[in-house]
Amino acid sequence: MARVAVVTSDPLFAQGGHLVIADGLTTALCAAGHDATVIRTPQNRFGRQGAAYLATWLTDVGLTHDGKPVDHVVSFRFPSYAIRHPSHVCWLNHRMREYYDQWPRFSGPLSWRARVKERLRRRVIHAADRYLLTRNVRRVFAQSRTIQRRLERWGSIPSEVLYPPPPPRPYRCDGYGDYLFVASRLSPLKRVDLVLEALAHPVAGGIRCVIAGDGEECETLRSRINTLGLGERVRLAGSVGDTELVEHLARCRAVCYPPRAEDYGLVTLEAFVSRKAVITCVDSGGPAELVRSDEEGLVVEPDPASLAHAFRQVTDDTALAERLGAAAQARAAAFTWDRTIPRLLAR
Repeated sequence: MARVAVVTSDPLFAQGGHLVIADGLTTALCAAGHDATVIRTPQNRFGRQGAAYLATWLTDVGLTHDGKPVDHVVSFRFPSYAIRHPSHVCWLNHRMREYYDQWPRFSGPLSWRARVKERLRRRVIHAADRYLLTRNVRRVFAQSRTIQRRLERWGSIPSEVLYPPPPPRPYRCDGYGDYLFVASRLSPLKRVDLVLEALAHPVAGGIRCVIAGDGEECETLRSRINTLGLGERVRLAGSVGDTELVEHLARCRAVCYPPRAEDYGLVTLEAFVSRKAVITCVDSGGPAELVRSDEEGLVVEPDPASLAHAFRQVTDDTALAERLGAAAQARAAAFTWDRTIPRLLAR
């Protein structure tokens, strides 16, 4: 039996996929006979990231409350990989994306003074991350090839791809209902607005959709639903608990998840184990790595017309939805905690 600390950062009042994976890993470790716990380190807002890195660096994870040693540490995302331990691996979800792949989008609207300040902070973060991910950990696992490519591009940091399995929830398939399901944080990178534009396309006429999640775009999307005349067909369900999430995955026709350059996209595997196809886009990152078009789902161009045609296909053809769902469930069998844990804990 090993004592394992699973470490991830935690933005205030947020529940991201990385926390679900961290909790899933902890549950799986305990089921395998280990003693595991989740440690949440601070993330802090812009301008105070240095304090979060320092606080994490100074966090003591050497001993448990009863004075016994912690055997392994698995960290997830910035700045949690600043934690120090001799047996520390990072299963990277992402670094601070505003200073990496999202830098042009983030820095573009800034004033020149703010851009100079953020450029300096970016350099410091890049240097700190490179040191921590090459000197402070024994090994880096990337949760997708998308993350691995970012590590190579910014820092030439070596890593191995290790996709997280779905969390240990009672997933099932109750059939193929009459609606599409979206489960996502409501933020610009998730492109839920693209789903609405596709549903408003003439090809997608009459198709229903339930959108679960919350975020800064909630009211904007609600307004957009009204503007597009989708009030009778689209429901914003807000944040849902595990039970309701599993029920929607069990009953929906298919899952739509078209984010831009997503790190991993846990809902993809959750749909797979629920025997449901996933509709995503060619530039969606992690989901597009997992979904092979016309095998476990449909991978299309990121425009309303392409998505609308994909919606139409799975809505009008139940046999297609069932075939894709069966293949998705078979593919999900390759992603298990029994295969994942030994790689994370290997010396």
